[in-house]
Amino acid sequence: MFDQLLDWLHLVFVQRFDAWVLLGFVAQGMFMMRFVVQWIASERVGRSIVPVAFWFFSVAGGSLLFVYAIQAGDPVFIAGQGLGLLIYFRNIWLIFREKRRDPTL
Repeated sequence: MFDQLLDWLHLVFVQRFDAWVLLGFVAQGMFMMRFVVQWIASERVGRSIVPVAFWFFSVAGGSLLFVYAIQAGDPVFIAGQGLGLLIYFRNIWLIFREKRRDPTL
């Protein structure tokens, strides 16, 4: 049983490793950074906030994961990341629109 687990881990994480898997890991790291940024910003002010960097990491990670999902041919992953990207871009648009109205923000 333990040997089967080791064989599976070797297959998944070593034999299948290629440039696409590397892209997937980079994308997942970018996506994870948005939560790190949000956590640090919230800890600094002592309340939950969503900094602008959260949305930029969302776009970067989501875009790379979307490309990875297309390459993998996973319709669930494609739909999830594609729809998420619309929300991320919309939030960035709303933030910039608000800053144009009030440059002191």
